[in-house]
Amino acid sequence: MAQYGFGSGVVFAVPLTNAQGNLLANGTPVRFGVLQDVSVDFSFTNKELHGQNQFPVAIGRGQGKIQGKAKFGQFNGALVNSLFFGQTLTAGQSVISDKEVLNIASDTGTVVNSATFEDDLGVVYASGGLPLTRVASAPAVGQYSVTPAGVYSFAAGDASAVTGNILVSYRYQTPATGTSATSITLTNQLMGYAPTFRAELYVPYASKQLVVTLNQCIGSKLNFATKLDDFLIPEFDFEAFADASNTIGSINFAE
Repeated sequence: MAQYGFGSGVVFAVPLTNAQGNLLANGTPVRFGVLQDVSVDFSFTNKELHGQNQFPVAIGRGQGKIQGKAKFGQFNGALVNSLFFGQTLTAGQSVISDKEVLNIASDTGTVVNSATFEDDLGVVYASGGLPLTRVASAPAVGQYSVTPAGVYSFAAGDASAVTGNILVSYRYQTPATGTSATSITLTNQLMGYAPTFRAELYVPYASKQLVVTLNQCIGSKLNFATKLDDFLIPEFDFEAFADASNTIGSINFAE
């Protein structure tokens, strides 16, 4: 039976080095979950030798390039960090509470997640959605102030600043234990620093497989693009290059 391919296939990546170029003795393989599509493009520049006639008398192959692109629906910090940023992955994450109803007493209110409050993201009146203006202290009508502990204060004469009519948005930190959440702190690295990985693509169909192995790759683009009424599908672009043995990889066919 002839070999065919069907579906998106499966992509694995094995981290080889961190952003500083240090070899990883036991890089944990990651899988591109809910893969939508993947492409691997082999391209070259051709150099033409012309005489006086219209068509070339010889053509030589010049520089080559291998570019890959994967779109996937399931993502996690380990994949993004080990393949693209190569920086520090820590437990816990910053999350956002959007338009939380604030319980107000004596013109002040404390957010639910005050213990790990990180930053204010604005206050609006629930009735009409009009935003309030942030000030350092002593707010007037239509203004508010907030402390680093997530305590919001309003003007005594602001009749609209009552429980149920003030919505606050803010960022806070989740616990570092008892959760699988992670975060990456992005620092400004020197040019040239980037993690590398080995990429494995296989497309199974009717008991046969196409397997493409690229021995050493580097990420070139990571895209998060949202769309109304659709899932977020990250897009990851990468390029392959020769490893220490001057080997690019292999393409394996069942036929």
